[in-house]
Amino acid sequence: MSLSPEEFREHLRLSSATAGLKLPDLTLPDAHHVILRGMRFHYLDWGTRGLPPVLFLHGGGLNVHTWDLVCAALKTERHCLALDQRGHGDSEWSPVMDYATESHAADLDAFVDHLGLERFVLVGMSLGGANALAWAGSHSRRLAALVLVDVGPEVRQAGVRKIAAFTSEATPLDSVEEFVTRALAFNPRRDATLLRRSLLHNLRRMPDGKWIWKYDQRHRGRALDPAAADRRRQLLWSAVAKVSCPTLVVRGAESDVFHDEDAARLSSALPDGRWVQVANAGHTVQGDNPAGLLAALGEFLSEVAAKR
Repeated sequence: MSLSPEEFREHLRLSSATAGLKLPDLTLPDAHHVILRGMRFHYLDWGTRGLPPVLFLHGGGLNVHTWDLVCAALKTERHCLALDQRGHGDSEWSPVMDYATESHAADLDAFVDHLGLERFVLVGMSLGGANALAWAGSHSRRLAALVLVDVGPEVRQAGVRKIAAFTSEATPLDSVEEFVTRALAFNPRRDATLLRRSLLHNLRRMPDGKWIWKYDQRHRGRALDPAAADRRRQLLWSAVAKVSCPTLVVRGAESDVFHDEDAARLSSALPDGRWVQVANAGHTVQGDNPAGLLAALGEFLSEVAAKR
C-alpha cells in the first residue's frame, strides 16, 4: 500500500517542516517501471531533465521513498532519480532469491544504460552503498561523483546483526500501528506520526487483512555464510582503489554499523576520498537527519562542480 497523492504531499509538507527544510514545491515524482535483465524494476523520477543527474540507492529493507525529502529538496538543482533495488519496494523479487552484490551491481549497470546516464552522481546508503561501490569499481569513469552513506567494506557486525534481527521479522501483523511500535523500538529518533506514513510505502496488506513488509524476506533469517561475507568484503576493497571519481563517505554520528575509524580508513584508501560525520543520525542518515545530509551533500557537490 502506498499513500494517495494528497497524503504524499501532506507527508512531504509535515516531514520537511519537522526536519527544518523548506521545499521548493510539493510536486510529486513520476513513477516508472522498466524490465532489466528479465526482472521488473520500479523507480521514481523527481525531474528536472537537463539538470545534472543524481541516482539514489536505498538500504536493505527500505525503498525509494527513504530519499523523498532529499530528492524533493534537491530537485531545483539536480535531476533526482531513486531506484527500488531487486526484492525491495515495488520492484520484483528475485525468482531464485539472488541478492548477491554482483547481481545488484549488474542491475544498476542495466538501469544506467537504460536511462543513458553519464557524468552523474551516484548516492548509495548501506546495501545501496555497497552495490554502488561495487559498480563504481568498474565504471567510475561514468560518474561525476560517488557518495557512500554509512557503509564501506568494513562494517560492525553487532550493528549489522541488530538490523538483520529487525528486518528478518516476517510475521504478519494485525495493524500498521504494530509496525510503528516495532520500528520506534528499533529507532526511537523517529516521529511516530511521520513514521506511520513512511511505513505505508513499505507495507503490503494481505487478503486476510494482516500487514507484511513489501521487501523479500524469504532469504532473511537464514544462517549467514561467513565465506559470503568475506567475499563481499574482498569485492568491495578491490573496488575501492579503482574508484577514480571524487567520493564522499558519510557516517551517521550515532551509527553502530559504521564507525569513525571505518570512514577514515575508507576515505584514505579511495584515490579521491573524504569523509564527513552527520550529527544526530544513526545508520539511516537520510531519515534521521535529512537536513544534515543535505548540507554535507551540498558542500561536496559544490566542491566537485568547482573542480570541473
